[in-house]
Amino acid sequence: MSHREPLPLPQPRHFHYEERDHVGIITLDRPDRYNALTFAVYRELADLFAVIDRRAAAPEGARALVLQGRGKAFCSGGDVEDIIGHLFARDTAGLLEFTRMTGELIAAMRRCQLPIVASIKRVAAGAGAVMALASDLRVMGRKSFFAFLFPQVGLSGADMGASWLLPKVVGLGHASEILMLGDRVYAERCERIGLATRVVDDDDPQQVDQAAFTLAAQLAAGPHFALRMTKQMLGAELELGLAAAIEAEAQAQTLCMQHPDFREAHEAWKAGRGPNWRYP
Repeated sequence: MSHREPLPLPQPRHFHYEERDHVGIITLDRPDRYNALTFAVYRELADLFAVIDRRAAAPEGARALVLQGRGKAFCSGGDVEDIIGHLFARDTAGLLEFTRMTGELIAAMRRCQLPIVASIKRVAAGAGAVMALASDLRVMGRKSFFAFLFPQVGLSGADMGASWLLPKVVGLGHASEILMLGDRVYAERCERIGLATRVVDDDDPQQVDQAAFTLAAQLAAGPHFALRMTKQMLGAELELGLAAAIEAEAQAQTLCMQHPDFREAHEAWKAGRGPNWRYP
């Protein structure tokens, strides 16, 4: 599909999506349940990230994303009433269908070319913690916390890709403790171990959402092609040895050097002005 015929803006039914100043804002919309996830929300989120990824090169579309929750919390994980209770009635095949679907959401987030900023207010627990982890950057309120609480409900801490992602963010030692104990990890420690990108005051929960939007807007105003390439390489190189990674980066950088943004940055430097980045 050409840029003259862009994919339509997604219209999800079970949460809210809008684009403002080239920032796509995904808002979980069950504030009375701390934005707990339902079967439908899992499925629709995965589908949304896939559509956003296909629209990534559209000049009129989003260039960065914010993932947030309405109200005073980010996400408390899977809804105990709407999901957990129903799982007891499923056989092995039915349970595997569900766990694979939840994993599809995280895979879709990591495949999405656009940088994702999570706005973590008060609580990011269970699946909510993994969604925040799968984001590229995480803005936390000072009173907020992560809780990978799977062991506390009799489940493996290795869920939805958490045991693959978390050691790569905070190291194996911290990840082992966090995933095995399932204790709350508050913002101050998250910042110290690299789980939080920024920690901001949250006397008003909207301060966190605004800080996340500001960070996403900064990304959206940057070199779109280079940032998409950076996210792609960060993901791809997790599976590569050093020699293969260096060669992959050489090829990726060659592509960037042929993109108009590279010359534009040089011309802007010579002229003493800010660059006018090209989209896509």
